[in-house]
Formats: sequence, C-alpha cells, structure tokens
Amino acid sequence: MLRLQTCDRLAGAFVVLFAMASLTACQSPSDMSQNDDVAAPVAKKVPFEMTDHGDTRVDNYFWMRLSDDQKKAESADAQTQDVIDYLEEENKFIDVKLAHTKPLQEKLFDEIVGRIKKDDSSVPVKDRGYWYYTRYTEGKEYSINCRKPAGEETKYEECTGEEEVMLDQNELAEGHDYFAVGGMGVSDDNRILAFGVDTVSRRQYNVHFKDLQTGEMLPDMIPVTTGGATWAADNKTVFYTRKDEQTLRSNQVYRHVLGTPVEDDVLVFEEEDETFACGVYRSKSDAYLVIYTSQTLSQEYRVLRADDPMGEWKVIQPRERDLEYGISHYGDHFYIVTNWEAKNFRLMKTSVDATSKENWEEVIPHRADVLLEGIDIFKDHLVVEERKEGLNQIRIKRWDGTMDEYLEFNDPAYTAGTRSNPDFNTEILRFGYSSMTTPSSTFDHNMRTGERTLLKQQEVIDDNFSPDNYTSERLMVEVRDGVKVPVSMVYKKGVERNGENPFLLYAYGSYGASMDPYFSSVRLSLLDRGFVYAIAHIRGGQEMGRMWYEDGKLLKKQNTFNDFEDVGRAMVEMKYTSPEHLYAMGGSAGGLLMGAVMNQAPDLFNGVVAAVPFVDVINTMLDETIPLTTFEFDEWGNPKDSVYYAYMKSYSPYDQVKAQDYPNTLVTTGYWDSQVQYWEPAKWVAKLRELKTDDNTLLFLTNMDAGHGGQSGRFRRYKETALEYAFMMDLEGITE
Repeated sequence: MLRLQTCDRLAGAFVVLFAMASLTACQSPSDMSQNDDVAAPVAKKVPFEMTDHGDTRVDNYFWMRLSDDQKKAESADAQTQDVIDYLEEENKFIDVKLAHTKPLQEKLFDEIVGRIKKDDSSVPVKDRGYWYYTRYTEGKEYSINCRKPAGEETKYEECTGEEEVMLDQNELAEGHDYFAVGGMGVSDDNRILAFGVDTVSRRQYNVHFKDLQTGEMLPDMIPVTTGGATWAADNKTVFYTRKDEQTLRSNQVYRHVLGTPVEDDVLVFEEEDETFACGVYRSKSDAYLVIYTSQTLSQEYRVLRADDPMGEWKVIQPRERDLEYGISHYGDHFYIVTNWEAKNFRLMKTSVDATSKENWEEVIPHRADVLLEGIDIFKDHLVVEERKEGLNQIRIKRWDGTMDEYLEFNDPAYTAGTRSNPDFNTEILRFGYSSMTTPSSTFDHNMRTGERTLLKQQEVIDDNFSPDNYTSERLMVEVRDGVKVPVSMVYKKGVERNGENPFLLYAYGSYGASMDPYFSSVRLSLLDRGFVYAIAHIRGGQEMGRMWYEDGKLLKKQNTFNDFEDVGRAMVEMKYTSPEHLYAMGGSAGGLLMGAVMNQAPDLFNGVVAAVPFVDVINTMLDETIPLTTFEFDEWGNPKDSVYYAYMKSYSPYDQVKAQDYPNTLVTTGYWDSQVQYWEPAKWVAKLRELKTDDNTLLFLTNMDAGHGGQSGRFRRYKETALEYAFMMDLEGITE
C-alpha cells in the first residue's frame, strides 16, 4: 500500500554524484565461497547533503536510486551497473549465510505447497446467464478462467452446460518471468472479454479484448492502465483509467469504442489534484457507470446512465475536505455510506434526481461503538457490514422493515465478510468466514429462511491436520497510555506459557487497514514446530473504529510503534515467550513499523522480518514524482511543513538508524516495486551495516524479477516464505 521516490530538486545531483571518481558499488569480494565467515557487502558511501527547514541530513546512499528509464534500458549505464552489482552481492551473501538451511527451506516449501490442493477451483458465481469460476490444474502456476451457460437452476451442481475456457493464464504467461492479470469484465451480451496484463510487476496493465465466441483476440490494445475496462450497455464502448507513467497515479478516465484507434479515445475525466486518484466501474444495478476520485479524507462520484455512454456525467456530491462517501444504486435512490457528521459512518439515501448532501435522508444512524464498513443491496434485502469491538459483523435487513438480524459466529477471533453477489434479484447471500483455526469457508445464506449452506471449505492436504489440534485466543493488552489493544493468537495445543516458546508477532497499522484474524495453511509449518503466532491489532488500523485509525496517523503515528512494542513486552510478561525467542514481521507500511520498533526497542526481539519496507519516509514524502507520495499526505503529513518534517524525522527508520545493537534481521524487496521503491530497503540495509554494533545477522534479498507483491504464480511465491521461516527457525536451532 505504499510507493516512493526522491525530491525533484535532487534530480540534478545524479550528474554530480556519478561524475565522481569511479567506485565499485560493493567493496566486498565478488567471489563468495561457501564460507560462513564470508564478509558482508559494504556499500560505497557518497555523501549527499539535503537541507530542509534549516536541518541538514547527509545521505551516504542516495546514489542507489535509479529512474524507471535506467532500469528499463537495454544496456546498463555506470550508475545502474553499480546498483545491480550491489544488489547481486547482497543476494550472494544471503545465499551463503543461509546455505546450511537449504534442506530446511526445501522441506518447508514442499510442506507448504503440499497442503494446497493442486486441481482446485473456486465456488462458481452466477451472473447474466452464466456460472463463472476459476480452476487450477496440477503442475501449473496460474489459474484458468472458465464459465458455463446457466439455465433456471439455482445451484451450480444442477448446471448441465459445457465449460468454456475464457482465459488460460498459463498460456499467456509463457516466456514471462512475471505475469499478472488485472480486472476482467464481460460485455452485456456475454461475448467480449476485457482483461489487463502486467508482465513487469509495476501495476501498469495493457488491456486486451477477446471474442469469446470465436476465441480470437481483437486488435484493440490499451496501454498503461490500472487493469481491465468497464463496459457500457451497448457492448462496444468501454471506459478505462490511465496512469501517469512517472508517478503511476490513476488520473485519467478515457472512453474507447471497439474497432477504433486507441489514439482517438476520448478523455472524459481528468483528476488534476495530485492528492487524488480516480477510477471507473459499473453499479451493481447495471444502470450506471460511475467515476470515482478519492484521497485519504475525501471522495467524489459522478454517474452516467450505462445505456447512454456518450452522455454527460453528473456529480453526486462535490468533494469537500474531510467528507468521505460511497454510493450504491437501488431503484429511484442512491444509498450513501458517509462520515458526514458521523465519525464511524452512517447510511443515507437520496433521490437519483437530487443527489447533493442537503437531500440525504438517514437510513442507519451513526453509532459510537460500531463502524459501518459497507453495504450490499438486493431486491428485498439490505446487507450491512459492520465492525464492533474489533470483530466483523454481517447484518441483514428487509426493506419492508420486517427483519433485522445479525449472522452468528462462534470463534473468539475470526473474519467474515460478503463475497461476490452480482445477482440483485436473489434471496441468497454469499459470504466468507475464517478463523485462526477454521480454514477459509464459503457459505450461501438464505436471507428469507435463515438456512445456511457450506459450499466450500479450503481443503488442507495433510493427514495430520485438524482444527482441533490448535487453540485460538483473543486478548486485550493495555498499553502505556491506558488504551487496550486487541491481540489475536493461535498455537498448537499443548504449548505452555513457560517463556520459552518461539513467538511471531505480526502487525500492519496504517491506512485504516484492519488485519483480521484468518486461517493460513502456510502458517501451520510454524505452529507445528512450536511457534505461537499473533496479530497485534494496533492503532493506525481501523479494527476498533475510526478513532483507532486517526490515533495512529499523522502526528499520532508514534502510537502505532508504541502499541506494537507494548504488545510484544506483554507477551513476554505473560510468559508466552521471551526476548530470546520473540520475532516480529511486517511488510510495506508494516515494514516501516518494523524499522521504527527496531530503533526504539532493539532488545525486545531476537529476529525481525521486514518485507518491502517503507523506511525512507522523509525523502519519499518530499518527492512528489514518486508513486503514491502526493496521494498520502493525509496519511503521513507533508514534510514541506516543518512540523511534519520534524515529526517524521523522529520515527523515520532510515533517519534514526544509530550506533547500537540490532536484532537479527531479514529484509526483502522487489527490484520493480512501484509501491515501495527497492532503494529504500537497500539504503536502510547499507546504513544498518555501517552503524550497528552487534554481530547479529543482517540479510537482504532482492527479487530482481518482482514488484511489491513478490513473485507471481500460485506456488513460486512460497519460496520466499520458506526462506523467511527458515531464517527464524535457524535462530531457534530448528533444523527440520
């Protein structure tokens, strides 16, 4: 959920930096033997001064930043080669240092992949006369997207139609180190499929079109989009979102008519405010096309009848600072989830002919102890997703007022939410459920009768697995300012609170993203070896309502780091573990959390895993050319303001690295990451190597073919998971 770069005013510095005397990117030997005592890479230092608000910072590793053009060039210039050499030296170093764990890594990988059903398929969803689903075949990395023509049947098992393969992603992925399909959409007449493809891992998709009747690809191809396209009702017009090629901000919505040159596409909306990003979709009712534009604290929607794609767009409610809202269409009204005079959000409705907020009527009022997260609309029912005391709730109301009930769930910590429900005229609600001991499950719930049917539960291919083998707990930990932080925990039955258990503590804590407790078959490889696994639902997320988020952002960000540290210390005090056996893990903004806590509490953890970590906060937020920077001023603040600059510097992991002992640390990144640029963790690792005073292990892995989400494919991604697990197990003396 992050992106990064460096200040505009610094761009010219590259000429100066790299005209200096030639230095090798790494001063370590290039020929690493299988020697456990091999020296760690030492990055060259090229001092670069930056002065803001009268404060001068010296960045010795600023040289590691490359532009996209440099990375994409057919031949490497001197700077690019220096960077690549350094990253490859780090990759060689981790190979040597973890060489003795290769058998364990292979065993872990085989275990993890072995638990996954190879010929699996999704639960089919009925939409516009077809059952849609994806399936996997053994030995293949990517899904196959399929459909079958439906009749009057209400259950897929009764379908007699023949399978149509819409897209075999395995065929499309051939010859690519990375491959991902973006949004997929079928025209109203069910004939043309639109889909996006990314083969770089920069989340820039080229949209293609396939005739599902003939199997032929159409010549139309739209480059540099967010992925996919939204169909109008005429089966020939699509709307799509383009990205700025430098900042990757979604800033333009275009209209394309099949069979016409892409160069002639019409720009129908452009978001000029650099703190906003935009997109386009079709309402569930199919009646409207919707353009949304949003930033952290404000949204704006405009609509157009789907059967009038050449018409004029109408704004629902003009944007206002601190006014958030989202829309759903039903009959003659739009239903609006909003924070207008409602911190935890409430539900309003308004006529489609009078949509500004002075016309909004309240449907569900604001509640101080309940966060209203979203709605789903059906012909006879309104489904409301809420969160109370940190846990998901699904509420079902009849429009006529004769029913208002909540679905019941039994686990102490769980996650539940609606799944794909494209059919408006049904009384069946599809929802998903999972807990830390219950595999992911998909249910159909009859909203009229209350009957609940389990359609599919994730199959764990392991004769020794049973949910009864594990225990889940939910704790409330009081932190230093008196606030109680929820903690969800799972471990194998029989684990004792003796202070000796290896313990992995995970958290995210940013953007209001709630980290719900869920089941993971991958995690079993830890639990079965005695690890306790816990999620700390720290401030900065939204588990406990909107205030939980607001108390962990901007000038209150330190609460996020304090919460995590205090939860870790509580686990030690309650004798679940000890600092000699406690591990921390987080990625992206959760990687920022890892870096901040390592600086402020280096003695608390034996090991830390920081994945694609956002650690160079000031440099990134000063540089508006980096993807996501302008979009996130309301999350982190703008360091061009001296107040935010000083506060960011107080916790920025890169700026706060000091001469002290640090835990054993594993850092991972992707060379093509568009969310958190590779140079942030690269610089951080180099600075840690320079200043840390301990002999603990510091390892850095760069996937040269991947981006923010890691390696593509169904199974290959678990190679990195196995490495992370082996890193922690090795520190615990676990060899198999």
